[in-house]
Amino acid sequence: MMKDLLKKIENRTAKVGIVGLGYVGLPLAVEFGEEGFNVAGFDILETKVNLINAGKSDIDDIPDARVANLIKTGKLAVSTDPKILKQVDTVSICVPTPLSKTKDPDVSYILAAVKWVKEYLHKDMLVILESTTYPGTTEDLILPILHETGLRVGKDFYLAFSPERVDPGNAKFATKNTPRVVGGITPNCTKIAKVFYEKVVDSVYPLSSTKAAEMVKLLENTFRSVNIGLVNEVALMCDRLQLNVWEIIDAASSKPFGFMPFYPGPGLGGHCIPIDPHYLSWKLKSLNYYARFIELAGDINSHMPEYVIERTRRILNDKGRAIKNSNILILGATYKRDIKDLRESPALDVIKLLEIEGAKIIYNDPHATQIKWNDGFLHSAKLTPALLKKADLVIIVTDHTAYNYQWIVQHAKLIFDTRNATKKVRTGREKIFLL
Repeated sequence: MMKDLLKKIENRTAKVGIVGLGYVGLPLAVEFGEEGFNVAGFDILETKVNLINAGKSDIDDIPDARVANLIKTGKLAVSTDPKILKQVDTVSICVPTPLSKTKDPDVSYILAAVKWVKEYLHKDMLVILESTTYPGTTEDLILPILHETGLRVGKDFYLAFSPERVDPGNAKFATKNTPRVVGGITPNCTKIAKVFYEKVVDSVYPLSSTKAAEMVKLLENTFRSVNIGLVNEVALMCDRLQLNVWEIIDAASSKPFGFMPFYPGPGLGGHCIPIDPHYLSWKLKSLNYYARFIELAGDINSHMPEYVIERTRRILNDKGRAIKNSNILILGATYKRDIKDLRESPALDVIKLLEIEGAKIIYNDPHATQIKWNDGFLHSAKLTPALLKKADLVIIVTDHTAYNYQWIVQHAKLIFDTRNATKKVRTGREKIFLL
């Protein structure tokens, strides 16, 4: 049977199923569709499915034209009905894995997806989990559910883990040229998953187990979280030492070995770095081990929005103003530059904290024209010289390349630049304050 599935994958007659059509699932579906596979996509959000069926994309890195062509040619079919998975030969699970309020893993989306897969599981089927999760999830959580069908892994069906490595807005690395790591429950599971991804990814790195593959993704994002936490703490130190942290980092970066620059900011955003390390920390607590680096980095990074408010208070006080009733303009609301993704954005925390302080908040973001806020929406204001001059303080939270920083500096009265975005246009420092 394995030979039959391998043959289908090799000649591209295998039907590919994707559960979850977000930042991970839709790009994967597009890559397989463009390689000649017939792809069936399932998502519980009717608005998303309707959008894709209309030939449009809600993902920054996937142009409408790519989706429209696949829908038109019939290479991509999407639905809110899980029955679309009935005839597929492979299923990739690409659903969210958020944290609960107590920072415990929320695997409810994975469990729901696996129950749908279980219903249509058949012999000679490949199931791959891509959602980031704690080591042991695939083997301890998914496998027992699929075994309830009476089919046996490595013999009747194949189960593997291959973590997504999506970096929204990255112009250099996308799904195709970002190497994949793959770990299967059995060697045959790994082999088939490797062959599967090799059809759309330039490089595939096989591992000894699903646990190893799960750990790789957590190491990658913990590495970033811990180093960002370090440089954020260095920024706090430099504030007290009256040093320019950006100057310090630039100078340290001149060393050609032994140093890798990371940069401070107003907080962490996105679905990975603020969340994934806590999956590992949670798992280790069950093994009576306290992940000190993860917890410390998480504490520092999560309090950066509060530091932004503290600095805002000091900047305004030096000008004889209080935060309360001050007009504060926030530039950039998304969690990173040049994308529209608002998930876990530190800008939202900054706005909320400023509102608590009684500030009058206006925001502008060319990529996010509105933000769901309380019972309504905040709307992006048009960026004009009058708006900049009206603001008692402009806070640059997200450094979009669409902003003309020289023009902003020219018209704003006072600027708090949390991203060093004004580096190339600063002529005097009397009205620009850096993180």
